[in-house]
Amino acid sequence: MKLRTFSMGGVHPEENKLSAEVKTVEAALPVQAVFPLSQHIGAPAKPVVARGDKVKVGTMIAEAGGFVSAPIFSSVSGTVLKIDNAIDATGYLKPSIIIKVEGDEWEESIDRSDKLETLADHPELTPEQIVEKVKNAGITGMGGAGFPTFIKLTPPPTAKAECVIINAVECEPYITADYRLLMEHADEILVGTELLMKAAKVTKGYIGIEDNKPAAIALFEEKTAGRNDIEVVALAKKYPQGGEKQLVDAVISRQVPAPPAIPVNVGAIVQNVGTAFAVYEAVMKNKPLFERYTTVTGKELAHPGNFLVRMGTPMRELIDACGGLPEGDIKVLAGGPMMGRALTSVEVPICKGTNSVTILSGADARRREPQPCIRCAKCVGACPMGLEPYLLAQVSSLHLWERAEAEDITSCIECGSCMFTCPAHRPLLDNIRLGKSTVMGIIRARNAKK
Repeated sequence: MKLRTFSMGGVHPEENKLSAEVKTVEAALPVQAVFPLSQHIGAPAKPVVARGDKVKVGTMIAEAGGFVSAPIFSSVSGTVLKIDNAIDATGYLKPSIIIKVEGDEWEESIDRSDKLETLADHPELTPEQIVEKVKNAGITGMGGAGFPTFIKLTPPPTAKAECVIINAVECEPYITADYRLLMEHADEILVGTELLMKAAKVTKGYIGIEDNKPAAIALFEEKTAGRNDIEVVALAKKYPQGGEKQLVDAVISRQVPAPPAIPVNVGAIVQNVGTAFAVYEAVMKNKPLFERYTTVTGKELAHPGNFLVRMGTPMRELIDACGGLPEGDIKVLAGGPMMGRALTSVEVPICKGTNSVTILSGADARRREPQPCIRCAKCVGACPMGLEPYLLAQVSSLHLWERAEAEDITSCIECGSCMFTCPAHRPLLDNIRLGKSTVMGIIRARNAKK
């Protein structure tokens, strides 16, 4: 079997899939749940509850704040304590809804049965109805980016979708939540894929899985045997294969141009495997998005594991369930070691895009002292977008924003391959992130004046 991969750059970090064979367990309910209103790309959600209101599991507590936005649903039953600022994974205080947990009473409209609902059972579902259900359920990209899913399913008239690609790559070290989801809910994921295909009005779907997950590849090949509409694509191990543009390149050998181009401009709609599962639950079970699969892991953690966790649960409670924080030097990340962000507090809540809580320890938790650039160009060779990271980092540190824009800084996917490969331990990604966010702000302001 020939393994496919993307054509430019990439690195091979140590996998450290410590929790790959640890079955998912339901996390305990939190004492208090915190729901930041910004859990997605776009406008923050707007609260529709007030202090003292009673809510159930699945009650909408915040509505979409604009077209590019998504509603938020309570994952717990109880009383709204307050709407206040709370710290999130960015390290900043953000407007949030805080709920005191009382029991576990669900909205009656949610189907909690284990019965598998198939598309054949529901021929009445139209593409428009599927998109509307996805939108109303608050589903966003579950791989971390948090882009509202319904927008991807309704591309602009200038772009025509030809296929749906399910991102089951999970190339980031340590994280195993998607793998456990693949192994434990294959049938639901396939129905979710069919729903996404119908919503996008395409007849071809691909499921991309890296070959360090042979059991998942075998399982999905068995379940799709004899089908022509859904194809399982085995991919070579290479980071960042889970990047949208890299995955499109690997699966259908098409290159997505620089921003503002997106995968649908070359015919592909990419959705995370967790998103496919959430779409199944929303459309077939009338269940809005309020819980997700999350890995809690680390080399010094006593019991790394995978959890089905209610959003709003403080990360501390999951870490305690795995044996608590290790002694010594540690760094706690929301996400994995390549793209995750270091946390200032373990009270940060699990949100829609939280696929992992990773605890680095010892030397892994400490950055090496940066040295002068030795002009080796390893960062250039590693960049999967064909950029010059050393240059982008330099012009960003000098606040040369026009030069940064001219050098295509907005094409950076912030994968961290450049910093991983740098022998001088330069903080390349830190500077590039600063430059990219600044340049994108300048572009938005410029476009607003037109």
